[in-house]
Amino acid sequence: MMDYFNSIEPPTNESPYELLLRAALLIPLSHYLLGLCLIFIVFLYNFLEIHFLQDFFTGFMGQPVTLTFNSSSKLYHDVVSKCRVLHGRYLSTPWLCSPHLQTVFVHYFGNPPVVNYTRQLFTTSDGGTIALDWVINAEDKQTAIQGNDAMQHNDRCPIIIIVPGLTSASDSAYVKHLAFKMAERGCNVAVSNHRGLGGVSVTSDRFYTAAWTDDIRSVIEHIHCQYPEAPLFAVGTSVGANILVKYLGEDGHNVPIIGAAAICSPWDSLICDRFFRRRLLQRCYNKVLTSGLKDYANLHKDVLSRISNWEGVQEARSCRDFDDVATRVLANCETVDTYYRQCSSANYVGGVMVPLLCISSLDDPICTSEAIPWDECRLNKNVVLATTQHGGHLPFFEGLTAKSVWWVRAVDEFFTALKSSPLSHQRKEVQMPVLSSANPQETSIDKAAFLNVTKDGNSCCSSRTP
Repeated sequence: MMDYFNSIEPPTNESPYELLLRAALLIPLSHYLLGLCLIFIVFLYNFLEIHFLQDFFTGFMGQPVTLTFNSSSKLYHDVVSKCRVLHGRYLSTPWLCSPHLQTVFVHYFGNPPVVNYTRQLFTTSDGGTIALDWVINAEDKQTAIQGNDAMQHNDRCPIIIIVPGLTSASDSAYVKHLAFKMAERGCNVAVSNHRGLGGVSVTSDRFYTAAWTDDIRSVIEHIHCQYPEAPLFAVGTSVGANILVKYLGEDGHNVPIIGAAAICSPWDSLICDRFFRRRLLQRCYNKVLTSGLKDYANLHKDVLSRISNWEGVQEARSCRDFDDVATRVLANCETVDTYYRQCSSANYVGGVMVPLLCISSLDDPICTSEAIPWDECRLNKNVVLATTQHGGHLPFFEGLTAKSVWWVRAVDEFFTALKSSPLSHQRKEVQMPVLSSANPQETSIDKAAFLNVTKDGNSCCSSRTP
């Protein structure tokens, strides 16, 4: 026992901190680097909301799709109940297991199929010009699909009208995925580009906004009058979904379409605006969207500078800034919050009187799930809301190669089931708006590489290289 105590070294004069420092210096540098890497990986995993481990521990089976609907809804019992995709699971592409990775991928890469269009220039009552891009073929195993050049007035082939999102057009990857799938199914597909987009000049003092439904109303009624025997369907994406739902709610029974789908709608712009200012990543998205809006404004500077605060447009640092100096002015609103309240489609869900499928992702980094009108969708028997745990903003990629988009398959199956159901309602006759028979005034925008306007008001339009 005495030997044990004698073997103990007497205490030194070093402080505990000095002892800790000496001990820390004994740890190899490689261990510190490994620890820092692990900390960075954990941070990145949470920051980017990666869900690979969740997918792994669930055996890569995916998460079930949640359906919200009225218990007495004929739309659900006669149509949606037959849709296997909506009653299945969604598993994202393993190497895109983050809403941010998916969203960035679809907007900058997207793996779109090759889709070619023929262009029809549509003139609105106020002199505005809208480009309707009709799919003329889709290259998949040499499959050719006819566009509206081959259509007759009494054609009964279904027509799908696509309304793109904010600053998007017919050349956007997610639009091509949908257009290709619908055309492959045998439908005629028309993409209704917003004013000033798709390589077409603004020819009036009216610009499109999230609250402006006159354009989509005129386009749908025009196509219906051109092809009165053809069943009409409409699909809106992002802001295009907001515009479509608002139009359906405003017009109720008086719409000439059989059914519609709204994909990743913002629903409530006021809530989305607050969401944009909450986290660092959302602020990054805000900057990117603002840059796109400013690019759009610069394309049409000659017109926009006369009717808005152009200096404010140039200085805008967020979507709210841009909307305050330009969009709310165009929408004749006193404040930007007033504009956000007026344009929010959540206020119009109760007025929808045609079958409507709404699809949203709970991890959407742009259109937050907090804005989803759950109760309004549940109360309206004409609406079914499908939500997935993952998917991002519009991509919903699936499979190892990320060449398949889940919501495109869901919409395809929904429309197919709807066409054969008793819910296909009688459409009312509407007055046909004026269709342009001559070119609008040419500008540098009209001379974009992918646009070739002909004298008859149509144009050949090839998809841009992804």
